[in-house]
Amino acid sequence: MTAAAGAGGGSAAPPPPRPVARTAELLGRRAVRAVPVGGGSICDAYQVVLAPRAERPAPGDRGHGSAPREPAGAASRATADAADAESAGSATTVFAKALDAAPADFFAAEAAGLSRLRATGTVPVPEVYAAERDVLVLQWIEPGAPERAAAERLGRELAALHGTAAPSWGTPGQPCYLGPLPLTSPPRPTADPAAWPGFHAEHRLLPLLRAAVDSGRIGPREARDVERVCDRLDDEAVAGPPQPPAVIHGDLWSGNVHWTADGRAVLIDPAAQGGHPETDLAMLELFGCPELPVLLAAYEEVRPLPGRRARVPLHQLQHLLVHAVLFGGGYGAESGAAARAALG
Repeated sequence: MTAAAGAGGGSAAPPPPRPVARTAELLGRRAVRAVPVGGGSICDAYQVVLAPRAERPAPGDRGHGSAPREPAGAASRATADAADAESAGSATTVFAKALDAAPADFFAAEAAGLSRLRATGTVPVPEVYAAERDVLVLQWIEPGAPERAAAERLGRELAALHGTAAPSWGTPGQPCYLGPLPLTSPPRPTADPAAWPGFHAEHRLLPLLRAAVDSGRIGPREARDVERVCDRLDDEAVAGPPQPPAVIHGDLWSGNVHWTADGRAVLIDPAAQGGHPETDLAMLELFGCPELPVLLAAYEEVRPLPGRRARVPLHQLQHLLVHAVLFGGGYGAESGAAARAALG
């Protein structure tokens, strides 16, 4: 997609997709080029190249983006200024994604999650340039191939992340989404390690189970097995020793590990919250991840977790239920199988 009409009086270029136009509008820069890219399973996403800061859209020019205005909201203004500071006088590339009919706080929650991870100083995440109801604009990070050294480094970084105390289980008073599904949290912050069984059952497993049952995507036997797990979460033989809430990514499947051209692994698309560290590791194992044995070995050198292997099915159960709700298929049966495995 180009900014100018064809040479020799050709017809004007078609208007850009709305996320591209909104990105140009929010950052006050003309969109030179936009290419659709992968944005996960639910969002439309684009790589957007923006003109140099001095080359702003002409007043009334809607061909590629809207006329410049101040980005809405203080956070958007601050991050847009950061984008300008990075690229004054030169073109810059950003990542923009949008979701039709997204909840009002959907992208704000993702931006808050990235901020929550960044604040730990342990794992790399992209900068946020704008977070509005209809679009999220992030730093573009050039992709690369997975490397053993990057996986080893990520394992140590995740161990450091999980060593960071969270103020509470969940995100009390703040929105959090796992994919498109909203997650609830306790009404008041609690960091009591003994509160995890109740938190995990009441705010994670049971709401997902009810949604799967209501949509007919899990059978009666499997549903009973998940309920049995919820009843036994206070049994250390099932859940392991008490664990205080740690800052976790919350949706750490391999697609949310972005391998970069400069040999790093950057975390994206979080459902960051106070949670159980083994949830992140179990999610990495659920669908596989490049260099996973290297990553896990490096993690456990820093943060050993005796007995974790037996608890993997327990910590995969939440994500299997999410997939049952969203996609159906065999995920209901897999949820039941994971529940039975968790019970031993």
